[in-house]
Amino acid sequence: MGEKVKVELKQAYGLTVIARANSNAWVVMDGPEKFNGHEAGPRPMELLLMGLAGCTGQDVISILDKMKVPYRDFRIEIEADKADEHPKVYTKIHIKYIVYGDVPEDKFVTAIELSKTKYCSAQAMLSKAAEITTSYEIIK
Repeated sequence: MGEKVKVELKQAYGLTVIARANSNAWVVMDGPEKFNGHEAGPRPMELLLMGLAGCTGQDVISILDKMKVPYRDFRIEIEADKADEHPKVYTKIHIKYIVYGDVPEDKFVTAIELSKTKYCSAQAMLSKAAEITTSYEIIK
């Protein structure tokens, strides 16, 4: 059996909540003012996409570093479509990987593919609910 994760959530005020898990780092989440939120943090569904970006991003960074590929900067941009009706799940997610530097294309593609097919558990989980597409850009 794998690692057990425990999450604790506390209401701060209205829809503003704070939560932490095994890492013990608190995260603020909130909702829109029209639903008694205070715009004090990302929405929970936004955090799912941020978690996806973090998961696959850390994979790609780690793989490029292990390959000893030098680069100046790395970014990910995600765009997602949500269902119109409740529950408003993500139906399509597009991940764009952007690396800055003289990075060999084959190594960048390999790092992205390894994250997608082997290492990123967030992508594996979300792909069961949404269509996930990817693209990349190398900016020299």
